[in-house]
Amino acid sequence: MAARPPSFVFFVVFCITIGGLLFGYDTGVISGALVVIKDEWELSSTQQEFIVAGTTLGAIVGGLFSGYFADRWGRRIITLISSLVFIFGALLMTFSTGYSVLVGGRVVVGLGVGAASMVVPIYIGELAPKELRGRLVTLNVLAITGGQLIAYLVTWALTDVHNGWKWAFAISAFPAAIQLCCLPWLPESPRVLLQRGQDEKARSILWRIYGTKVAESIVDDELESIHRSMRTENATSYRDLLRKTNLKPLIVACVLQLMQQFSGFNTAIYYSSTILKMAGFSTTKSATQFSIAIAATNMVMTLVAISIIDRFGRRKLMLVSFAGMIIGLIVLGVAFIFVVGLVKITKESCEEYVKCGACALDTRCNWSPGSSICAFKKSSLYNDLTDICESRTGQEKSGTWLALASLIFYVAMYAVGLGNLPWLIQSEIFGQGIRSKAGSIATATNWASNFIVSVTFLTMTLHITASGTFWLYAGIMLLGLLFVFFMVPETKGLKLEDVQKLFVGNDLPYRTQTVVAPKNNNDNDNSRSTSSEVANGLLRESGESHL
Repeated sequence: MAARPPSFVFFVVFCITIGGLLFGYDTGVISGALVVIKDEWELSSTQQEFIVAGTTLGAIVGGLFSGYFADRWGRRIITLISSLVFIFGALLMTFSTGYSVLVGGRVVVGLGVGAASMVVPIYIGELAPKELRGRLVTLNVLAITGGQLIAYLVTWALTDVHNGWKWAFAISAFPAAIQLCCLPWLPESPRVLLQRGQDEKARSILWRIYGTKVAESIVDDELESIHRSMRTENATSYRDLLRKTNLKPLIVACVLQLMQQFSGFNTAIYYSSTILKMAGFSTTKSATQFSIAIAATNMVMTLVAISIIDRFGRRKLMLVSFAGMIIGLIVLGVAFIFVVGLVKITKESCEEYVKCGACALDTRCNWSPGSSICAFKKSSLYNDLTDICESRTGQEKSGTWLALASLIFYVAMYAVGLGNLPWLIQSEIFGQGIRSKAGSIATATNWASNFIVSVTFLTMTLHITASGTFWLYAGIMLLGLLFVFFMVPETKGLKLEDVQKLFVGNDLPYRTQTVVAPKNNNDNDNSRSTSSEVANGLLRESGESHL
């Protein structure tokens, strides 16, 4: 097969990944918008957390149920529905006049985000040639990071515009409209068509994917591989997920999705402007500008991941990503000691806060630059009270820049591995009959974890300090590193129908040196193979450890 697939494949991936762009935009836009909305509507920390978490609540529901309907109606129809939901949610947020309507709009958008986050990786994974599947599925994550970057740029540009945050929400309707226009040219997944008995349509789509220059045997082999998998797995219901061969990959998918959220990364996205104001960047606009740098780092490093993922492998990238994030979170916690201090935001009196960063975290208090004292917002003793922290001492300035540098490093390490690999691995490790249902559970796990993190982040910074919060995330990442080392196999270069065989038997991933695709053969009686025979066809053992 040619190394470069036909342009049709890239057109299809572009249209599908608009869902990822919307996912990224709608999760990123709230960072800059929230800084303005909380002042305009005088929102408490709890209300801010629920505006952020509204999208997550919707995404839990959207992600959980979209798997069932993706099997009944197909991947293409779910993509259509998610586009319509994005448009409706954008309109609700744009014309919201109060807190409740805005939260409702965020929940509606979340339904679309949840559906898109489940169906897009599976849709692309089922359409992509196996040699390029890693890169093409990861393009969805690139679209997500691109959406987040666009959201930051938009909110920065509209910071000083009247009702600018409403315009920022309205813009999200336009990509959804573009995706609706693309849908008439999008094919259904060939695997879904084969399940429906539409073999000729599936063959036609595979020819368009692989190109007319490939040998006919390649398309025939792909069709036979899918048919063989459908004959042998007999797994079509949620109850089938409890089988050992399905439960092991389900645990892997769910734990990776949980770790993606308990890394605390989305707090860096949702609250990046707030975090940077806490860290000493003086104005809303300057904090948002540095948020743009964070989003750009995320996007650039995702491009790096795309370029190496099918050569370097999923497992190695994941281990490097976890190790780097642990370092970044530890240093970020140290930086906040310089700026905020190791102090709980539970003081009875504002005057007890000796640093502006700590003062700014308490919603009751403001800082007096002239007197270098923290006071209640309504205090009449000071006429220069502000929630902006200007770095005054050399230590605080150093802490401010160390916080930014460590945050960027942390984001870079996230983007190169943990930011994209859970979605890719999730799209690879399940059988055809159970893929959407298992994917919906893993996606719901992601968003449920996201909800927990987003509604607890600000509260944790108040009670265990900002530094303690980041160190807690670092501890969780250490557990994730150990899980990947012992439980996650390498899947690069394998057909989707062969990846599931990696979970047959009791071989541990860290003892596996090389994963190789089995040679083509005409034996259609593979269903009678023993577990060890299947594993030996896929795994080449060596005395060296595979990292």
